[in-house]
Amino acid sequence: MIHITTILFIGGTEIVFILFIVVLVFGADKIPDIARGLGKGMRALKDATNDIKHEVTKSAQENNLMDTDGVAKNIEQELNEVKDEIEDFSGSIKRKMK
Repeated sequence: MIHITTILFIGGTEIVFILFIVVLVFGADKIPDIARGLGKGMRALKDATNDIKHEVTKSAQENNLMDTDGVAKNIEQELNEVKDEIEDFSGSIKRKMK
């Protein structure tokens, strides 16, 4: 049985076909330059996102917004309250249906 890998909903044959078209359009000697440029671009994008994450985290810590334990407890408490209200409501509906 032939197993074809799928990347982002593109099968192996489509990837080979796209690579063939790239070789025809750009030529074999330009492909390393194109790949190098794409790699540098992806690295720059990754560095920029890491910088943004770092700045947001730093700003949140400076403004005391990073209290994850307190936030988690508040969310858990609110979820339990909603759960209790739903159980009370569904209990009254079940009683009326009997």
